[in-house]
Amino acid sequence: MLLTNARVATMTEGEAVEPYGLIEAGAVVVQGERIQWVGAAADLPTDFRDQETTDLEGRLVTPALIDCHTHIVAGGNRAREFEMRLQGASYEEVARAGGGIVSTVKATRAASEVELLADALPKVDALIREGVTLLEVKSGYGLDLEAELKMLRVARRIAQERPVRVKTTFLGAHAVPPEFKGRDDAYIDTVCIPALRAAHDAALVDAVDGFCEGIAFQPTQIARVFEVAKELELPVKLHAEQLSNLGGAALAAGYGALSADHIEYLDHAGVAAMAAAGTVAVLLPGAFYTLRETQVPPIDSLRRQGVPMALATDANPGSSPLTSLLLTMNMGCTLFRMTPEEALAGVTRNAAQALGHSDCGTVEVGKRADLAIWDVTDPAELAYRIGFNPLHKRIFGGRA
Repeated sequence: MLLTNARVATMTEGEAVEPYGLIEAGAVVVQGERIQWVGAAADLPTDFRDQETTDLEGRLVTPALIDCHTHIVAGGNRAREFEMRLQGASYEEVARAGGGIVSTVKATRAASEVELLADALPKVDALIREGVTLLEVKSGYGLDLEAELKMLRVARRIAQERPVRVKTTFLGAHAVPPEFKGRDDAYIDTVCIPALRAAHDAALVDAVDGFCEGIAFQPTQIARVFEVAKELELPVKLHAEQLSNLGGAALAAGYGALSADHIEYLDHAGVAAMAAAGTVAVLLPGAFYTLRETQVPPIDSLRRQGVPMALATDANPGSSPLTSLLLTMNMGCTLFRMTPEEALAGVTRNAAQALGHSDCGTVEVGKRADLAIWDVTDPAELAYRIGFNPLHKRIFGGRA
């Protein structure tokens, strides 16, 4: 497959590289699942000139998009809770009415795998329609051994039902279930860690996450989970510094974490620890927007210290019912003052790094031919528009 007459935003880095890694009047050669050649069409080697050719008529080619933080498998929804909050109900009043994470846990435990999959697939389809070829799916709404494994089995099924790759993340340390109220340590020891071991034994987990926050788990408790992840040779990541600063990002970096996510309250020491460890900052503007937060992540500090910034939907029933990565890019720019180039890197190159993937995220020779072709000419347009999807075609592993 030869794609020609295109502007190619390779999203590669380097001192001599144009913004977005942009190649004007470019061409891309795809052979099988891999990119065989990319460059200016005028420089196309003779060997590739006889390929089946598609004239893209000046359209933009980018790496396919990657959603590196989702909770897309979950039971029920919290629309009524959303309505109650807008009518003035307090968090406590919502909780007494059965709202909050407890309602999602109850619905997830009650749902069958068939029901959870049927609920997840339309959301996955929405992401695919925007050019997504890789996404992460977390557990964390089961909070008992069988329900956590059920969520992970459904996450694995998504990749069988749809043309998309899925990375699964065990998030047993997400919240304390009602039956363990006031017994956080007991939950970690008797449910979370055994469930992690069982998920690993069943080959259901690719990474391990936790929620380090005053309303969730303390750093010492997260460390116990991470020690088991280390023993099982599973990479870690962490919901950290979303509502306060408990030093979770630095803790995660100490374990060589793939990412620290949310990080609105991250301090300079945490940024430095992430930079030293190569830990990606995953920014989640959907939750920031939904919760009407005001503490913005330390974007300038992350830039100065060279911490890669990714963007993700955080698709979940409570704090971020968002399934548009294009809108996420716009939010990253408007709410966090990221540049459009940073936003596009955040859903391609840096998102791949946040998932531990080196085979995608840029348009380079040898990478997977996961590409998005857009009915735009300027890469900034992808972050600029609101509620508009200009995807012309998605290529997944070399197949359109």
